[in-house]
Amino acid sequence: MTEFELPFKPAAEHARLIHSKTISPVELLNVYLDRIDKFNPALNAFLALNIDEAIKKAKETEVSIMQGEAVGPLFGIPFGIKDNESTKGIETTHGSTWMKGHIPEEDSVVVERIKAAGGIIIGKTNMPDWGLMIHSENRLGDHTRNPWNTSRTSGGSSAGSAAAVAGGLCSIASGTDGGGSIRAPSSFCGVFGIRPTLGRVPRYSGASDPYITNPFSQPGPISRTVEDAAILLEIIAGFDSRDPDSLRAPVPSYSNMLNKDLSELRIAYSPDYGYADVNTEVHASVEKAIKNLADLGCNIELVSIDLSDAFYGYWPLVSANWYASLDKTLSKRTSELAPEALDVYEYGSKITGSDYALALGVRDQIIARLDTLFSKYDLLLSPTMPNTAFMTGRPKIGVGRGFENKLWGFPAHSPFTFPINAAGLPGANIPCGFDKAGLPIGLQVIGRRLEEPTILQLCHRFEQAYPWPRVPTLFNQPA
Repeated sequence: MTEFELPFKPAAEHARLIHSKTISPVELLNVYLDRIDKFNPALNAFLALNIDEAIKKAKETEVSIMQGEAVGPLFGIPFGIKDNESTKGIETTHGSTWMKGHIPEEDSVVVERIKAAGGIIIGKTNMPDWGLMIHSENRLGDHTRNPWNTSRTSGGSSAGSAAAVAGGLCSIASGTDGGGSIRAPSSFCGVFGIRPTLGRVPRYSGASDPYITNPFSQPGPISRTVEDAAILLEIIAGFDSRDPDSLRAPVPSYSNMLNKDLSELRIAYSPDYGYADVNTEVHASVEKAIKNLADLGCNIELVSIDLSDAFYGYWPLVSANWYASLDKTLSKRTSELAPEALDVYEYGSKITGSDYALALGVRDQIIARLDTLFSKYDLLLSPTMPNTAFMTGRPKIGVGRGFENKLWGFPAHSPFTFPINAAGLPGANIPCGFDKAGLPIGLQVIGRRLEEPTILQLCHRFEQAYPWPRVPTLFNQPA
């Protein structure tokens, strides 16, 4: 294996090489530290690094391997951690200047579980201001840039995690998804990402963390392969009493359930959710993926579903929750917010009790509509995003459908993702092609609640039959 190939290998393969003593955890970590040193200035994927502690941990895991201790499937693997997950002793900013210098005293549940499995925290990955954007803007520094074209956005809000995995700065990373924040950057950067069922992964992020999360948000994996994501999901999923919304349902062995016949599944496909305007190249690529899945024996039917009102059952709830959580601390510091975060703050401040109640009613209708669809079908397919990665900076409303106010820019740019959050369903992005400019395109796969295994099975089958063929040319070089 050459120095060009190793950084872009899946985490599971890295683990097999470590367990067989072909490479050591220290050697693998140094490969990524060298690449971060060389390439992170161009991508801005990592906000903070954990170099000394990571090296110490890598040496400890190396001793465990050499002594023949029983270890887990991702033991000794370097991880990127999204900067809204609390990390003990490592700055955690939520992409906000207001949180600059915040050093948590404890880890989030996700970080606890990754560490307990032998994962090595290499650093904190970048995100937009408070995770409120579908692109990667904050006041801490430059945009997080797309490895396929650094003039383009990496998406948001798990921007740095997707860019780091795609650019070969780590093989696996954590993300969170409250409106598409795993799936959107995964689509733009050409990597796999899955948002689990609401409550499947605990969201507790430490008593010292002042941020009350988006009520629809879920932590989840971003990775190079479906297998990697399945392994990580096994590690981080499961009940935790510190999160009263976390589910008590047993966690299956996702990685041992990937190879399953799909011929008995009934699969729905919606190209537009009844309202989305989709780029012609994205549409063509997704249609090709649908045909490819049919060739693999999947039973896919074109369906008509209207989710055009989903914004009204989602955004008032998200923005009001965020405003209520942080108004006491942010009201005198709104000048520090990025423009789109300020829009959300102002929008949330105007939501009345009646508005909130009406939004809950619309959300119930969205849930009922999707439940009706899933009474007949096992999965729902769609584009992940209506377009490929746009230029860095705030997207123009003209991309996608125009709406009556600027906040409608969010559903115009991410119409396929946030309705799924409103319904609490699991969903994934699987890369399925490129546009003429060489930018990745993604297929979204949605399942019933707790049907992550079915989503992973279809994505794994597609990935095995149609392997992702390329890595970004700019970053496919030695450090």
